Amino acid sequence: MLTLSERCPPAGAPYGTLVLPYDGRSRSRLRVRLASGEEVALFLPRGTVLADGDHLRGEDGRVVRVVAAAEQVYRVECHDAVQFARCAFHLGNRHTPVQLLGAAGGHHTLRILEDPVLKAMLEGLGAHVEREMAPFQPEAGAYGGGHHHHDDAAHHPRIHRAAGPGHRHD
Repeated sequence: MLTLSERCPPAGAPYGTLVLPYDGRSRSRLRVRLASGEEVALFLPRGTVLADGDHLRGEDGRVVRVVAAAEQVYRVECHDAVQFARCAFHLGNRHTPVQLLGAAGGHHTLRILEDPVLKAMLEGLGAHVEREMAPFQPEAGAYGGGHHHHDDAAHHPRIHRAAGPGHRHD
């Protein structure tokens, strides 16, 4: 079985294509199938989040291209930049992965994975939320690559130590 263990730059035609939803692209140890049906193993460094278009190399040098699968998501349309910022703030406050789609047609738009509780919250903030099938590629985050929690305040001294009264860190 082919084991894919590292990212690599694209080099010629890939051996195969690996189509994965966001959950599969954010796991470092996984047994999956290429589009051809061949079973392969992902054995990547912990915290790796694969993006649409990434290439992975196997131990034998074969290269596979990653494709973000269409999945059930919410498209969130905000009427102006302030509403967009408010929605993004509340989603970020809940550590929700968010894909920023930008502004078009007078709306500022983002995408999240389907979650009825978040849908209700966003509608309560005045956003228009609708279901769609689409690839989900959220922002990587301010510290790069993946999403990590640290118990040691030394990792982010300004964030953890500057918290005032009533601050809750989840």
